[in-house]
Amino acid sequence: MGNFNNNCNCNNNNNNNNSLLHELHRHLGETVTIFTTSGGASGCGFTGVLLMVNPCFIRLMVRQGTAPANPLSESICGDMYQGGMQDYRSNGMSGGMPEYHPPIYTVGSVCDIPVEKIASFCHNAV
Repeated sequence: MGNFNNNCNCNNNNNNNNSLLHELHRHLGETVTIFTTSGGASGCGFTGVLLMVNPCFIRLMVRQGTAPANPLSESICGDMYQGGMQDYRSNGMSGGMPEYHPPIYTVGSVCDIPVEKIASFCHNAV
């Protein structure tokens, strides 16, 4: 990821936030859950891969996008969908004719959380 607003002018420079930022930075690239001080569904936490930490906000990848399309034709690598081959379920008919499932592509999503709204975060112990 590129450098995005790393020199922001927010008021998160007290010792508590500095120690939180230091601890968050130690877990870059890991899956974490961030709990915020907001209410509603956002109070249940945000889980994702920690991509970036700066004094103003953190960035989580909460849903990874699909891999790039196959540069080779489908006829060379087989009829694949969602990482697997054709589905050979019989669908109630004898003979087990293949059932084609078109691929599902997603672009993924990220979540930016202001540091001042972080109540706590969880990470793996190892």
